[in-house]
Amino acid sequence: MSGVIGVIVAIIVFGLIIFIHEFGHFMAAKLCGVKVNQFAIGMGPAIFKKQKGETLYALRLFPFGGFCSMEGENEDSDSDRAFCNKKVWQRIVIVCAGAFMNLVLGFIVVVIMISTQDEITSTQISWFEDGASSQKTGLMLGDEVKSINGYHVFSEIDMSYQLQSDEDGVFDFVVERDGKDTELNGVEFKKEGSVLHLDFKVNPIKINPVTVCEYSARTCVSYARLVLVSLKDLVIGKYKINDLSGPVGIVDVMSGVVDGYVGESGIEWYRLIQQLLSLAALITINVGIFNLLPLPALDGGRLVFLIIEGIRRKPVPAKYEGYVHAAGLALLMALMVYITAHDIFKLFG
Repeated sequence: MSGVIGVIVAIIVFGLIIFIHEFGHFMAAKLCGVKVNQFAIGMGPAIFKKQKGETLYALRLFPFGGFCSMEGENEDSDSDRAFCNKKVWQRIVIVCAGAFMNLVLGFIVVVIMISTQDEITSTQISWFEDGASSQKTGLMLGDEVKSINGYHVFSEIDMSYQLQSDEDGVFDFVVERDGKDTELNGVEFKKEGSVLHLDFKVNPIKINPVTVCEYSARTCVSYARLVLVSLKDLVIGKYKINDLSGPVGIVDVMSGVVDGYVGESGIEWYRLIQQLLSLAALITINVGIFNLLPLPALDGGRLVFLIIEGIRRKPVPAKYEGYVHAAGLALLMALMVYITAHDIFKLFG
């Protein structure tokens, strides 16, 4: 039962994220006077189609993917409403609008998640357990953690990530103490096996509109940085291709989240929803950032060509840009096939 719930939740989450992304392109195109030929959610054969005005709206069989097809997007056109004939700044707005909407959705989801909590977790230390190693090696009550090993702390998420990703249990902190930034080198934590033991707690913050908005923004920055740090770690070899997950892997993760809050007494709905909202926010922010990477076939790749056009005062020939995006799309699809096959193997292997 929990597996079915996980699949349903995953489809809803992916569907919403894809819809918001493509809707961003769609609305920006309409505002800039570009003709949208088709707006589709999903990939593969259409299971529902409706022509309304100049645009064909479609829902397709496979719920992962979608597109907003514009006049003159991938070919030359004489129409003054073609994408290719709009000003460079207008095309940049249209190209970036999808990722921007994903980031906005992430912020909204985080606001909902935090607004439904009893309290917000700060980064100010309020309690140590008896004999705490971190207190003996430098930390004090009232310290507000500013950075750990040079990693700036925006939220409790950053603090947890940095503490749990270290190997030796020894850290360099910067804390705000008595209104001044204080460096603390060699702060130690005990390790229980391979797991670091966190021996302090932080102050809660009362929830109100101001603290919710501020902490939601901080949380979104933390999520965005986690995505960028993960990409960097992938490039430098800390993570391997096999560590990546595609839609199948994410569905499995969601099913695991559901499993964790289903017991004999029923479903712990509050905690389950909090975890799913957190995961959904991370995914949509991930999608937004990933789409802006300067890679062929992604929005970021198109943005690079538009920036080049703006500098040169003339566009790169459409056929050459098309070759680059086609090659990028082929590589991206091959990567997705590999990741999906690997996810399936891990699931059933």
